[in-house]
Amino acid sequence: MTRVSFSAQVFLGMAAGLLLGFWARTLGETSALAEALRIVGEIFVQLLRALVVPLVFTAIVASIAALRDLGNAARLVAGTLIWFAITALIAVSIGLALGLLIEPGVRAGVDAATAIRPTSTGSWLDFLRGLVPSNMLGLSASTRLTDAGASTSISFNILQIIVVAIALGIAAVRVGEPGSAFLSFNASALAIFRRVLRWVVRLTPIGTAGLLGHAVVQYGWQSLSALGAFAGAVYIGLGLVLLVVYPALLRMNGLSVRRFFAAAWPAIQLGFVSRSSIATLPVTEAAVERIGVPKSYAAFAVPFAATTKMDGCAAVYPAVAALFVAQYYGIALHASDYLLIVLVSVVGSAATAGLTGALVMLTLTLSTLGLPLEGAGLLLAIDPIIDMGRTAVNVAGQALVPTIVARRQGLIVDIAATDPAAVPAAA
Repeated sequence: MTRVSFSAQVFLGMAAGLLLGFWARTLGETSALAEALRIVGEIFVQLLRALVVPLVFTAIVASIAALRDLGNAARLVAGTLIWFAITALIAVSIGLALGLLIEPGVRAGVDAATAIRPTSTGSWLDFLRGLVPSNMLGLSASTRLTDAGASTSISFNILQIIVVAIALGIAAVRVGEPGSAFLSFNASALAIFRRVLRWVVRLTPIGTAGLLGHAVVQYGWQSLSALGAFAGAVYIGLGLVLLVVYPALLRMNGLSVRRFFAAAWPAIQLGFVSRSSIATLPVTEAAVERIGVPKSYAAFAVPFAATTKMDGCAAVYPAVAALFVAQYYGIALHASDYLLIVLVSVVGSAATAGLTGALVMLTLTLSTLGLPLEGAGLLLAIDPIIDMGRTAVNVAGQALVPTIVARRQGLIVDIAATDPAAVPAAA
């Protein structure tokens, strides 16, 4: 296997996961093989999640310290936000066009009885409150009561961790000499966590097999029949963004499409099977650095993008889903409603916070438009299948924007100098 490229190993892992998943479905969801696939996938995601908090914190603090030496730091941040908006605007426009053309709500075969109001919904106020850290670690605990007793789980808010890291990084830089020891320790910790990350990333082919195999066992593809038009519209939109829009933007900025996807494809694959931008974040950051983006900028832009750059979950999907709900209930939308969808998609992406699923973003869009929130319940049956494609596009966009911004700011070497055939003559 050491002679096989890493991308090829991931492809082999995906193929093995599909074969094992279909085999496990024939044996039953409670079979030993199905359980083994679930455990392997969960362990791999847990390993990645365990590294997210220390990696994001130390990387952003280090990036703040490095950005102070860059005269164009403000332009980098501004450029990042502008390209977030540009790509989100293109993606949501594609979603709206497909929703109007295919009319998935008219063609739906789903029973209205499945329309159940979600227990959690998106809110602009909740999003704003979520920016303010409740503690220095961005941790929260929740307890759930079941027949078997009470179980407590701990989760982290990556957006709050980013806010804390930025604040501490700026403070360490501003205090001068007293902060140098902290910055030195942070740099050492970052190097250690990056080494551990390399070990975990080598397990990606195995983790991919477990994650994809478990997905096949748990969901299969039979749920797509009733919502085939909706699923088709979403995946067509995701495909257009990933395979048409992104390559066009790369070429417009004199970047090699082949070089970008060669580096980013393992992260895109992992996003597809893990369904989590946060779990994929370390791999995405490593991919961006392989493309040539400086570590000082990548360490800031990629974690920030993992929480706020969601072309799949926050642009294509909510646009198609909102039109689906309106068409299903026979509610007419006007030009102002379409503008609201665009506004929510461009501004409200951070409401998804890099978590698995886009229910928060969808309910935020529906509530802003005044559409029945019960409509979100119609789509839950196939949400895991849709979420695979959404997250893959999310991850691709999270690698794309830092690459474009770094190229436009002159931080990436001239691609033509290293790969003359990769750039068209007009570039």
